[in-house]
Amino acid sequence: MHAEAASVYSPLEGRPLKGTICLFDVDGTLTPARQGVSPEMLQLLSALRHKCAIGFVGGSDLVKQQEQLGTPSISVTGLFDFCFAENGLTAYRLGEQLASHSFIGWLGQEKYKQLVNFCLRYIADIECPIKTGTFVEFRNGMVNVSPVGRNASIQERNDYEKYDKQHQIRAKFVEALKEKFGDFGLTYSIGGKISFDIFPTGWDKTYCLQHLKTEKSLSGVDYSTIHFFGDKTYKGGNDYEIFEDSRTVGHSVESPEDTMRMLKELFNL
Repeated sequence: MHAEAASVYSPLEGRPLKGTICLFDVDGTLTPARQGVSPEMLQLLSALRHKCAIGFVGGSDLVKQQEQLGTPSISVTGLFDFCFAENGLTAYRLGEQLASHSFIGWLGQEKYKQLVNFCLRYIADIECPIKTGTFVEFRNGMVNVSPVGRNASIQERNDYEKYDKQHQIRAKFVEALKEKFGDFGLTYSIGGKISFDIFPTGWDKTYCLQHLKTEKSLSGVDYSTIHFFGDKTYKGGNDYEIFEDSRTVGHSVESPEDTMRMLKELFNL
């Protein structure tokens, strides 16, 4: 089905704004955190795609992004020209997968084990109103750590977020990790409501930009204007690096509705 969906659009080199691409964070930008995309947003993105290339870049894996952005009949890889799961370590271009890299391959099993063991011991000692399950989630390009557990319900996530703002649980956890593993070459990024990511320095969302650079050799398209939309654009947020990058035009949004408003203004949709 997604091949049919993609065939409606001109090839990348045939779009009216062919040197322009719009990249979007997922949670809080295209969708409410960990929830599904609205039909209005999908409609607007489709209209935008007729003008320029579109892509998303998120920390989660493709399965989660399919749940949030895809539809039962259309794969998420058919709804966007570029899909950058796990910050672009798993990448799709026009439905085809590009080469990927792995965190464990980079760090090595021994160091990875030390890191995870430390996290689990630290989480055991955290005072938290509730604890659910899946405290450490390994992804291809990073480790996601959640003091409350990723199995938390929407209500539990909201409650934890308030608690975390008050007690700075995640911020203190990150400081402890930086102190212990300062020589591992890792970056820590607090995103979403309940967790933070650990990944090799440089494997933040700017990682996906290298895929756009290679587009010139594939279709001749040179993406000289890269718009990025994200809600965690402040220092320490997981959109900060790509928002601040000299290669992008950064837009800070507060919600999916805000993203839609900006797109309508910027692209006359």
